[in-house]
Amino acid sequence: VVLEESGGGSVQAGGSLNLSCVASRDGRTFYQMGWFRQAPGMERQAVAEIDMYGRTNYADSVKGRFVISQADPDTLYLEMNSLQLADTATYSCAARESRFPVVLHPGAYTYWGQGTQVTVSS
Repeated sequence: VVLEESGGGSVQAGGSLNLSCVASRDGRTFYQMGWFRQAPGMERQAVAEIDMYGRTNYADSVKGRFVISQADPDTLYLEMNSLQLADTATYSCAARESRFPVVLHPGAYTYWGQGTQVTVSS
């Protein structure tokens, strides 16, 4: 399984960026895919996730600003609006087959991409 992110970059505060993640699923069925981020010196933080039924969960810090969506089982998006300095981080997509009932928990995810950098400046 390979997950590959794209779309990161630099943007001024208040701007927008769209991230994409393409998965090579090797025949697997993902129950859920998500976006996580990690800033230098900080723990990995959940951003948003979506399950195979289209149900979504968002971290409180991004609710109303970010939108997670899927075009198909292989393609995940994150639309990021009203970006803030605190959104600066490396963003990674992740996927899991397990249906273990946890919400926005990085430990539940099995497959991870390498990440794409998002930098928000003032």
